[in-house]
Amino acid sequence: MDFTLLIVIIFLALVFDYINGFHDAANSIATIVATKVLTPFQAVLWAAVFNFMAYWVFGFGVADTVAKTAHTSSIDLVVILAGVIAAIIWNLLTWWKGIPSSSSHTLIGGFAGAAIAHGFYDANVPVEDYGFKIVNWLKDAKEGELLPSGVMIVILFIVFAPLLGMIISYFISLWLMYSSKKNIGPKVLTVVLMLLVLWFLSSVLKFDYVPEKAMFHNKFWYFISEPHNIKWFLVAFIFYSLAVFNLLFSSFSTATAERVLKKMQLLSSAAFSLGHGGNDSQKVMGIIAAAVMVYVKSNPDAELSIGGILDLHIDIDKGTMPGWIPLTCYTVIALGTLSGGWKIVKTMGSKITKVTAFEGVVAESAGALTLFSTEHFKIPVSTTHTITGSIIGVGVTKRVSAVRWGVTVKLLWAWILTIPVSALLAALTYYLLKLFL
Repeated sequence: MDFTLLIVIIFLALVFDYINGFHDAANSIATIVATKVLTPFQAVLWAAVFNFMAYWVFGFGVADTVAKTAHTSSIDLVVILAGVIAAIIWNLLTWWKGIPSSSSHTLIGGFAGAAIAHGFYDANVPVEDYGFKIVNWLKDAKEGELLPSGVMIVILFIVFAPLLGMIISYFISLWLMYSSKKNIGPKVLTVVLMLLVLWFLSSVLKFDYVPEKAMFHNKFWYFISEPHNIKWFLVAFIFYSLAVFNLLFSSFSTATAERVLKKMQLLSSAAFSLGHGGNDSQKVMGIIAAAVMVYVKSNPDAELSIGGILDLHIDIDKGTMPGWIPLTCYTVIALGTLSGGWKIVKTMGSKITKVTAFEGVVAESAGALTLFSTEHFKIPVSTTHTITGSIIGVGVTKRVSAVRWGVTVKLLWAWILTIPVSALLAALTYYLLKLFL
């Protein structure tokens, strides 16, 4: 019975991954479609490719956080099944209504809600995990980590992620507009920023050669291919692309600047799609990892493979899992993105604020930088919230009235309700499943 439940959970988790792809396709392509840089089909194809390429860039930090939403030693597979079912229901409902809600928070809310229901329902739950205590609300930061983890941090980033995207977007906008002036001041500022970023990169890149972890037995290629370094190379690429444009901006005519910005949108949307793939696929990996850990706890002598082919050996603490899990998750979210989510594209690309190539580059760049930063700290955030905040940030630089605040307030309500509604749905689903399983 447990093995059948495990297979069902893995299947439904991948279904959720696919839905997440087409539900969140708008995040990556809304601005690039709105500015007519690419056609809708070209845009979803572009986003899908970079969703998949995130497989080679990101580790499993976010997956680790999601897998430990609840104490896996005190839950059963029905908890995870109920959480995934609730997340699928809420995602499909918000997609049908054209609401850009968070797939991330849906999954976290569903998992936590089902776990709490289990904490009150199951007599075998230890006293220390009874009721609400079964959820990892807040855990102290481990050695070498700057931030604590847990569901409370995820909830806080409902506000912080779009706010961070909005602030970064606002300052990039001001930087670009300042650089359009024909005097030496903006260029000096840009050069100073380039030197500061170079100094920062030298402090975060990994230069030490570790032969046992090396894909290439060559120090240079190890340095280039190290996933931690690739992430920072991408951050540097985004920043220096903007910096070079800023150095030349004042010499461009309006038409030339518009053409260059539209080409830069290809880069910024690709970067955001990478962040989206890396952030959102890991959540599904985390759910699968949690399911496997619960299955192993309940069946310590069970065969850890599916059909003798697919390995199920997972050590989430060491950041290791069988290659088929991340490869499948990245493939499925890319296929989902390829399916598109046109109702949400309309909301994101036109209803919040009027988007030009300038706004597109700024919003996507700010969104990508935000996602890379939060992934670095292992925080599962909403790509939807992030890009929405970034679009608002660039809209505010024109004038506050350029943002359609009525639409924005409706989105905020959807964001606030996602976790509690998903949790309630998951709790009800859990109790319903317990009647039959």
